[in-house]
Amino acid sequence: MYSKLAETLIASEIVKLGGIIKEKIKAGEQIYNYTIGDFDSSIFPIPTVLKDEIKNAYDDGYTTYPSAEGEQDLRKAVAGFIEKHEGLHYSESEILISNGGRPLIYSIFRTIVDKGDKVIYPVPSWNNNHYTHFNEGEHVLIEAIKENNFMPTASQIAPHIKGASLLALCSPLNPTGTVFGKEELAAICDLVIAENESRSEDQKKLYVLYDQIYWKLTFGNTEHHNPVSLRPAMKKYTIFVDGVSKAFAATGVRVGWSMGPENLIAKMKAINSHVGSWAPMAEQKAVAKFLKDDAAMESYFRHFKHELFYRLEHLFKGFIQLKSEGFSVDAIEPQAAIYLTVQIDIAGRKTKDGLLLVNQSDVTAFLLNEAKLAMVPFGIFGADRESSWYRISVGCCKKEEIAEVIDKLRTALQKLV
Repeated sequence: MYSKLAETLIASEIVKLGGIIKEKIKAGEQIYNYTIGDFDSSIFPIPTVLKDEIKNAYDDGYTTYPSAEGEQDLRKAVAGFIEKHEGLHYSESEILISNGGRPLIYSIFRTIVDKGDKVIYPVPSWNNNHYTHFNEGEHVLIEAIKENNFMPTASQIAPHIKGASLLALCSPLNPTGTVFGKEELAAICDLVIAENESRSEDQKKLYVLYDQIYWKLTFGNTEHHNPVSLRPAMKKYTIFVDGVSKAFAATGVRVGWSMGPENLIAKMKAINSHVGSWAPMAEQKAVAKFLKDDAAMESYFRHFKHELFYRLEHLFKGFIQLKSEGFSVDAIEPQAAIYLTVQIDIAGRKTKDGLLLVNQSDVTAFLLNEAKLAMVPFGIFGADRESSWYRISVGCCKKEEIAEVIDKLRTALQKLV
């Protein structure tokens, strides 16, 4: 027997699915693997300027422990970057650096949530269910729906907000690639402000974890909004999660940051200092310089975002074409991030050779075996296990294979009766 946490924690199901895919690839199968929220660095390398600055930092001997809260030059650079690009003002003492977003999310939960505390989060969403489980919190799930682009609404949240400790939000959202509209996010902020004003001074406040790690990756007319810009009073109750991982295809560089109330950030720093989740010194020094190079960032975004959107848009059009042909599929027009939300609604159908697709797990296996298409079902993101919706990640997608993917999916679907 081990600890209660170890015995009850569910290991990453995406990693498990990835293991199955790797075995198929090892056996010689061509698999279109769109499961992992990461990048093929041969397609999407990190910015050249950032890469060169990392090399220079190692050459300059930056190989020791960094400061527990993050190097001062990086925190200063983050403050300037956020103020210039998002209009948010945070001092260096209100910023915490870590090795990516995950340790920051973990420390936010550990700082705020006690056993039995209510944690409100939408499904589908990334890992909120597991972080709530870490703290033995009370899970309050908001089932988001297609009609709202799978984003939670104020009306859905309102009945649960009384007495809650944490509201975990993400925009652009992993897994859907959709965003909060200005009015809806403002309405949610108003709920949080009113709830906190109703609490006495000695009561724990309701905080919002706002994961905006994809906020620089919006497309077309899509706009990113955040709680503090919409409602300045939210600065007391909002903890941001951000970093370079997604915006610069730099998932392995491991530099993330949080901005939030100074006292809360200090508590998070204490937790992170015991876990040892510091971003590497050299990478911190490099990112501090890169965040000041507006020309390099602008040049990178121009190409990077164009390439991402091309993949998302053409996969979207492919699914809509299949839908117009009468197949039981659908898709939501891409707005942001590296994800496309698609539907394959064929559970309960049979193949021509008599195989019954009893449930969504059978559907996922069928798509992998027949169409060679690997996607992540929304059930892995906390949604209903029988949800027919999936996440496609385009970080490892080659442009020239998109037509093949749609053709193979069409051929697979034609095998159903």
